[in-house]
Amino acid sequence: MSGDLAVPLIIGIAPSAAARRRLAQLLGGTEAFLIVASVEQAREFLDAAVPRTTTQAPASGAAPVEREPEAPRPPDLSVDSDRRVLRWLDREVELTRLEHDFLHRLLDAPGQVFTYERLHLEVWGNQHLGRGSDIHSVVRRVRRKLAGLEAAATIHSVRGVGFRLTAA
Repeated sequence: MSGDLAVPLIIGIAPSAAARRRLAQLLGGTEAFLIVASVEQAREFLDAAVPRTTTQAPASGAAPVEREPEAPRPPDLSVDSDRRVLRWLDREVELTRLEHDFLHRLLDAPGQVFTYERLHLEVWGNQHLGRGSDIHSVVRRVRRKLAGLEAAATIHSVRGVGFRLTAA
């Protein structure tokens, strides 16, 4: 994916519900923000959104180097954009335009978390407003189709953030 599509994310930490509401008001004009109750919750989110592995420390005694692991693409899973079908092994199922565009985005970067905002912009072509029931509806249908194909792939929800596709 192009780096131009990255959306800056602000993570706010506020221990009480009242403090989280106030912080949400202050960040209201921000394109993407997440408010959590503790540093531990922020770390959990970051670990889920950007899994990292640590390599051995260099011989010189410098600090360990962190790198993002390569997320495996679910084996034999593909989207045929010309025919708008999802294919796994020798099986196929038709996709609606929204299902196709949604799944195509997730297959472009398996394991990467796509925020609700980014999905709305790239799939629906508009800003994310409301509760996201439109996205959840598409996710349910795509999950059903993946299960019907018995595909080795899963769409994981990252609560309050978005979705990612992983090998099952």
